[in-house]
Parts: sequence; structure tokens; C-alpha cells
Amino acid sequence: MAVIVKFIGALRQVSGKTQLKVECTESFSLKGLILKITQDLPQLKASLIDQQLGAMKTNTLILVNDREISVLNGLDTKINEGDEIVFVPVVHGG
Repeated sequence: MAVIVKFIGALRQVSGKTQLKVECTESFSLKGLILKITQDLPQLKASLIDQQLGAMKTNTLILVNDREISVLNGLDTKINEGDEIVFVPVVHGG
């Protein structure tokens, strides 16, 4: 099973990639995909995972097939063959 992962903005700089193809032998959730990505690209870990809480940071908008994960099942959203997952950093200003 393969999915396409795309990085936008600062996450493109951190990962050093605009996109990557992730191969897996079994079905998994978005959270599982993120854990796999951060194992393969450890430089993303600080950007996506709060080390003290061991949870996802809220500073990234995540889309699965152009739908924001809050309208799906959040991090429990099941990832399927051919899905496109996009990570967009959220920038706040004042």
C-alpha cells in the first residue's frame, strides 16, 4: 500500500522534501502514519510532536484527500491506498 505525503511551507524546509511516497504493508491510522514519518524523518519530530506531552502539536493543519481531519476522524482517520496527505504549518501573528 502506498500513500503520498506532501509538506507545505516551513515543513518543506524542515523535512527537506516537498513530498514523499510512503509504503506500508498494512492499513493504519493517520497517527500511525505520522509516527512512521517521524521515524523516517526524525527532523520532523520536533515540528509535529510535543515531546513533553507525547501528543501531536496543534500548529499543523492536516488534510487527507483535501479534507481537514477535524471533519473526518481526526488522528484516528484510516489511511487507504492512494490517499494524499498534506501537512500545512499554521502561522499565527499579531
